Amino acid sequence: METRVLGRTSKNVGVIGFGAWQIGASWGEVSETDALAALHTAADSGVTFFDTADVYGDGRSERLVGQLLKERPDITVATKMGRRVDQVPGNYNPDNFRAWNDRSRQNLGVDTIDLVQLHCPPPQVIATDAVFDDLDAMVAEGRMRAYGVSVETVDEALTAINRPNVATVQIILNAFRHKPLEQVLPAAREAGVGIIARVPLASGLLSGRFSADTSFGEDDHRNFNREGQAFDRGETFSGIDYATGLEAVERLRPLVPEGVTMAQFALRWILDQEGVSVVIPGARNADQARGNASAADLAPLTPQVRARVDEVYDELIRPQVHHLW
Repeated sequence: METRVLGRTSKNVGVIGFGAWQIGASWGEVSETDALAALHTAADSGVTFFDTADVYGDGRSERLVGQLLKERPDITVATKMGRRVDQVPGNYNPDNFRAWNDRSRQNLGVDTIDLVQLHCPPPQVIATDAVFDDLDAMVAEGRMRAYGVSVETVDEALTAINRPNVATVQIILNAFRHKPLEQVLPAAREAGVGIIARVPLASGLLSGRFSADTSFGEDDHRNFNREGQAFDRGETFSGIDYATGLEAVERLRPLVPEGVTMAQFALRWILDQEGVSVVIPGARNADQARGNASAADLAPLTPQVRARVDEVYDELIRPQVHHLW
């Protein structure tokens, strides 16, 4: 698999990573057997970057990734912290940071975590010097090798990129979320900050497998968070109205080459954006993990195809999401 430098970590990682939210919680039930099969298949397919968080299944996702890490110590693991408490700036303090970090290190079975990211914190946190002074201290203490920030908005990403020791920024980027292309990716390239593209399939919409009749379980955020009832609405279907997303998928479908899945097409579109370090699709089973990894083998999309993706975005998606995030 093609590798790229992961920002200021100086690590080379495969361009297709593994997003481990699905094997934690909020995506319907995923058995431990299926979760471990997905992780192992991803690693066997050339995936070297695994992204998790302490709140995914209250540590379940970290523990599963930790099992893989025992067998594959050469992989790069990133986790996140900050969503275990009320989202007020005062909770982002040295004591909480170290408590969260201790728990994550225990879950992962390591002394030092490759990358720890603030997990979509309030914007005031990203603007607070003391927060980053303390993250620097935690690196010096050997708790983590590098740190980054996962964000909801372009403005938050730009603030984080300006921090001198932020190694990576994780942001929603997909064929239904183009705004980061305008300023975030150029700024990250100039600063040497890695871009981790998350929610790459718009919560599965860009898999092309959903219809108006598709139902989601009560414990699936695609059911309970469509209007942002539990967390930021942009995390679910990238903030797009479900029916509009289905229509956009049908307009994109004729662009997908024969023998290529819609999901692979959507991942390839992200890889073609200059400045992306790694994209982190989730997988509920081995087949999905294998299919995601295969997207790295596809040829870049032609300028004509990319232009058509832009047209669909401008007509259907831009009015709903571009001004919000």
